[in-house]
Amino acid sequence: MKNNYAKKLLFLAVLVFANVVYAQSNLMESNYASVIQNYLNQNKEKYGLTVSDISDLSVDNEFLSKNSKITHVYVNQRYQGIPILNALSSVAIKGNAVFYYANRFTGNVNQRVNTTSPQLTAKQAIHNVAAQLNLGAVQGLDLIEKNNNIYLYSNGSVSQTTIPVKLVYFQNEAGNLTLSWDLSIHTLDGANWYSVRVDAITGEIINQNDWILACNFGDLDHDNHGHVSNTVKQAESNFNLFKEVSYLADGSQYNVFALPVESPNHGSRTLLVEPANVDASPYGWHDTNGVAGAEFNITRGNNVWAMEDRNGNDGIGYSPNGSASLNFDFPLDINQEPEDYQNVSITNLFYVNNVMHDIWYQYGFDEPSGNFQSNTYGNGGLGNDNVRADAQDGNGLNGSINNAFFGTPPDGNNPSMRMFLWSAPAGVQDLVRVNNGSVAGVYAAVNPATAAPNNLPGIGVTPVTADLQLVNDNTANPTEGCNPIANVAGKIAIIRRGTCPFVDKIQNAQNAGAVAVIVINHNNPTNDPAYLPYVNMAGETNPVLTIPSVFMNFTDGELLIAAMQNETVNVTLQGPGPFLLDGSLDNMIVAHEYGHGISNRLTGGPSQAGCLTNETQMGEGWSDWFSLMITLQDNEDYAAGRGMVTYSAGQSVNGIGIRNAKYATDFSVNGFTYADTNNAAQVSQPHGIGFVWATMLYDLTEAYVVKYGFDSDLYYGTGGNNKVMQLVLDGIKLQPCGPDFIDARDALLAADMATTGGEDQCMIWEVFANRGLGVNASGGSKFSRTDQVEDFDMPLETDPTLQNCTSLSVDEFRQSDYKVYPNPTNNNLFIKTNKSFGQVTMTITDINGRQVYSQKVDLFGTVEVNMNTLQSGIYILNMKGQNIDANHKIIKN
Repeated sequence: MKNNYAKKLLFLAVLVFANVVYAQSNLMESNYASVIQNYLNQNKEKYGLTVSDISDLSVDNEFLSKNSKITHVYVNQRYQGIPILNALSSVAIKGNAVFYYANRFTGNVNQRVNTTSPQLTAKQAIHNVAAQLNLGAVQGLDLIEKNNNIYLYSNGSVSQTTIPVKLVYFQNEAGNLTLSWDLSIHTLDGANWYSVRVDAITGEIINQNDWILACNFGDLDHDNHGHVSNTVKQAESNFNLFKEVSYLADGSQYNVFALPVESPNHGSRTLLVEPANVDASPYGWHDTNGVAGAEFNITRGNNVWAMEDRNGNDGIGYSPNGSASLNFDFPLDINQEPEDYQNVSITNLFYVNNVMHDIWYQYGFDEPSGNFQSNTYGNGGLGNDNVRADAQDGNGLNGSINNAFFGTPPDGNNPSMRMFLWSAPAGVQDLVRVNNGSVAGVYAAVNPATAAPNNLPGIGVTPVTADLQLVNDNTANPTEGCNPIANVAGKIAIIRRGTCPFVDKIQNAQNAGAVAVIVINHNNPTNDPAYLPYVNMAGETNPVLTIPSVFMNFTDGELLIAAMQNETVNVTLQGPGPFLLDGSLDNMIVAHEYGHGISNRLTGGPSQAGCLTNETQMGEGWSDWFSLMITLQDNEDYAAGRGMVTYSAGQSVNGIGIRNAKYATDFSVNGFTYADTNNAAQVSQPHGIGFVWATMLYDLTEAYVVKYGFDSDLYYGTGGNNKVMQLVLDGIKLQPCGPDFIDARDALLAADMATTGGEDQCMIWEVFANRGLGVNASGGSKFSRTDQVEDFDMPLETDPTLQNCTSLSVDEFRQSDYKVYPNPTNNNLFIKTNKSFGQVTMTITDINGRQVYSQKVDLFGTVEVNMNTLQSGIYILNMKGQNIDANHKIIKN
């Protein structure tokens, strides 16, 4: 079986390799080669390019976005056939013309390359990377396929997958182009998927990034955790999320936290029946061959394979079995360790991955654009790349707790999602359960492992149960345990607080064979309630203590000691209640991680995976926004805002969440603006930078909902939330490789022009200018995160050629007095009037706000405007005089 599986993986890898080679074909193989080349020839000076800079280009990807009717072409600049890494420009074609161009080409290439001949072989580059990154010894490294300067090697016993290597030029901050080997290695433990550039002369690693993004949310305040009731009901969600079920009915049902429910804190589970979307998953969620009938009865199918990975080995783990009826309705008692409800956890993870696939499919994350599917059903793109999603990943208990990972390789390679457990709420928790007798019940205590950094082990995943025993060290204060004790073997030792260090007491109990320790606050009983949460049971021990310990207040502790005088008291020390939390039940986290896959595949085209590595990239922001959009509700209070990931952070539903502030339009709640991205001390990288971007997108969402209303149908709705979802995905496709805030803003403006003719230009400008991303804002260097400049100006305030933004969407102005025709036009444009408007200045600007025509005329009768010299595209014609101020959208064919 293993050999057959390995052969299958190898065969698929070769197919992917062949497609990658094909994708990097000459520009002349593009359907729009002449259109793009003509555009570049005519505009090369504007972008600081020479003829030789644009004489050797290749197309990485080309596909049509069905909703926007835009053909996206991603063009890579080369030198003597060798691609320049991330010199990847995004070209949008509409009406057989360049509608939008986002440049990433670099000028004067031939003066900046160091060499054209590598001294290091591709195989040597792999050995160098393995050695420099301490990946172990390379063994059995075989060449599988070669095409020009692109190679495919076996895994060499250092990678989970085959190792692709290609020759590229890497551009450093100084603009120098270094010939390099570009390769990727997915480490055997699955924790890293290194994308590396190796100097092809010296063999040194000169650049690297990790396709696996670790969303380390850190240790947070969990004091206000609480759960709502979690009854199971068979009912439709309160929101109409599904227009219709798959036409190939499979009888599947899933008991999950159905959208828009965010988490167990936000609502109960719902039993969904056949929720697969007819357009995105026409054969259901368990299909892979495109023929009626499920291929799998477990949580595996065309879009995702969800499983557990508690041992953290990144192998094939357990998946719930829904039987032939595909019934994934499992019971849930959330007040227990996550391992005990793994079926629910994995089912919910399977569900959210599938709905993220199905929802965003409607807005353009489909097969040609590089979505995640095993079988693309003949719709284009590369298959064999469904998500591998691990629930309750065991690495979460080894340093990655409060975390989640997502790795996005290029199209045709499986992305990896790893969901970890989250630490239980800190502070005073119900840690002590008395199992019998007159004092049976649950009592509060403090787990030292969450009270402060120290080397005292707290209660782990496994509860500790034993009888209580009050210590006696045969001194004047025998129950303080400051000296050796001998009466607690196999017991949970109960010790009164005294003058000696905590670690001495616990060490004495451990030496005597105790299995755990409860320390009672004995010194200061009058200040007990307020004092308890701040106790720091810390100290240095040698050897390190191994038994768990907790700190308990005076009243409860003395109650237990009194009961022990007359009866045996049996106690269980259990993990901090309500136990470790499971990120797979937090729909925002799952959606956030999946969102990384969307933004990475769409930026620069599906063949790329490294276009979001620049200093101010906003990947974390898009991921937060994806999470917000699928959990948005019609009663959303945008001003008060919403915290991000409150459930897993152990907060109430009104908590601030894991970001710098709530996502809110009220500046008193969230006052962050573009300039804050410069502040490394306050705004982290990349999460803090992404937070500022997502804040702007949340503001934009409210603006769209206010204007167009809210529609609960996330698939086929027509509300403002649906419109902004479409806008953002179109914008991500239009932006260039390595975008900053300015690039992303301009791409959204261009997307609006492409799909509506500019109906919402003013609204978009107002939202961004309000947060400092106005017309004069600057992103600075792509290599710096501290040189951004904010600006709050609208176009009208700084550029006299752009008129009042509120009029940009007006197609007609006193239409009875004049007529503009033909529109669209192939050559000249005519304005015919039936009255005199006097002296009028006529200007034409392109969609980027650049004036391309200006003339003063007497507007009366018929006036001709020569548009022969203008490129095909969309323009704004403005006529301004004493008696008229009007704008018209003009399309030049």
